Amino acid sequence: MKKIVLTFGFISGAILSAMMAATVPFVDKIGFDKGMIIGYTTMVLSFLLVFFGIRSYRENVGNGEISFPRALSVGLLIMVIASACYVATWEIVYFKFLPDFGEKYTSHMLDQLKASGASAQEIETKRQEFAHFQKLYANPFINAALTFLEPLPVGLPITLISAAILRRRQKVFNGEQQLASS
Repeated sequence: MKKIVLTFGFISGAILSAMMAATVPFVDKIGFDKGMIIGYTTMVLSFLLVFFGIRSYRENVGNGEISFPRALSVGLLIMVIASACYVATWEIVYFKFLPDFGEKYTSHMLDQLKASGASAQEIETKRQEFAHFQKLYANPFINAALTFLEPLPVGLPITLISAAILRRRQKVFNGEQQLASS
């Protein structure tokens, strides 16, 4: 299990990391909204490796069968490794190459509020919230914890669906074993 989880986890993580490293420095040209679309699309594509990792485990280690809990655990481990790669890449990019990212993002969000017709009081309240968030984000541990939460809404459903689709156990009929999905 270890080899399969590490292989698929690091390939998935490499995809996430490469796309982040390739797109985040150009967020000024791409735009924050399009950058989020690219980021979450990359996450979906990257987390498809969870499906293939579970399938590989089922075929190579489980002799063609795997229970839902085992499939879920394999998928979650792959997802955690990929997410850890994502976090490590973000920490490097954020603290070494884009120390002004928080200010740029705050400015973008405040501009969107102004464009939507928010009142001066609402804008000021949000500005204070963003300033507080930037202080929290300056702490690498809080930054890492919050960044780790980003891929979860994508990775968890893909892992659950993959485990449900790929579960397969042997059923015994009159002394004969037969593989069955359930």
